[in-house]
Amino acid sequence: MKILGLSGSLRAASINSALLRAAVRLAPPGVSISIFDGLGALQLFNPDDEAAPAAAVIRFRQQVAEADALLIASPEYAHGVTGTIKNALDWLVSFEAFAYKPVAVLNASPRAHHADAALRETLRTMAADIVESASLTIPLLGSVSDEEEILNAPPQAALIRQALAVLYEQVIVKRTVTGASFPLR
Repeated sequence: MKILGLSGSLRAASINSALLRAAVRLAPPGVSISIFDGLGALQLFNPDDEAAPAAAVIRFRQQVAEADALLIASPEYAHGVTGTIKNALDWLVSFEAFAYKPVAVLNASPRAHHADAALRETLRTMAADIVESASLTIPLLGSVSDEEEILNAPPQAALIRQALAVLYEQVIVKRTVTGASFPLR
């Protein structure tokens, strides 16, 4: 199974990006996670550009289409989602390959509940299949500062493993129910 990670933060020392990098290393057998590294390169969404999107948008959409599921970690700014993640999602609004895509949302701070709720509402509106049982708040803010510390923090690492296992299981169940024949990656 192939998962694409999206971090809503462009900061070099982002705890959300570190969370996704830790998830890459904690992925169970049969699961590969790659993190899209170009959200900051996406031009601002303009519906006029959808007919001929820029190369960065084409690459982003292609990776979303190829993924079996998405894993999103994004901070909260001013009680909302970041412009980075909102812009990326805007590019997927009318992108058919995104509809009904399984998505798990990881929240790195219990205080970031406004953005978490807003992100989920946006995803629901876009017809994403939010896997609620794989969407967790993993309290990292203030307790760890990088991916190595996350990996060496048993409670946080266990929560990440749990989220990935549930996401994997839900994608497999969905394939079984729908009769989808696409292979596991």
